[in-house]
Amino acid sequence: QVQLVESGGGLVQIGDSLRLSCEMSEGTFVQYSIGWFRQVPGKEREFVAAAGRKQYYSDFMKGRSTISRDNFAKTVYLQMNSLTPEDTAVYYCAAHVGPLGGTSYDIEDEYSYWGQGTQVTVSS
Repeated sequence: QVQLVESGGGLVQIGDSLRLSCEMSEGTFVQYSIGWFRQVPGKEREFVAAAGRKQYYSDFMKGRSTISRDNFAKTVYLQMNSLTPEDTAVYYCAAHVGPLGGTSYDIEDEYSYWGQGTQVTVSS
């Protein structure tokens, strides 16, 4: 059974950077596309970034984040820079079996496996 464990969240100041990690246990990591989503209490979960056929980013993360993967470590990283209070949320990683293309990388239902989330808080 595929399991995903996020880490790297925490409390930071405006303008700081964070690198989130998503480590997969079990499964053949290279066969999976990995996405990051985030959720604020009372709001729907929203897409952040994905490593599928290529790297995909939400409009609010484009230009200030980088998603990368280390297949040997079975880990995907999300580097986020220039953080603002609006980035405060629980960040989840999710896995999809196979390559994700340009029309589905941001759709929650495309992902079969989810981690428990890691809290990111950006203080003003």
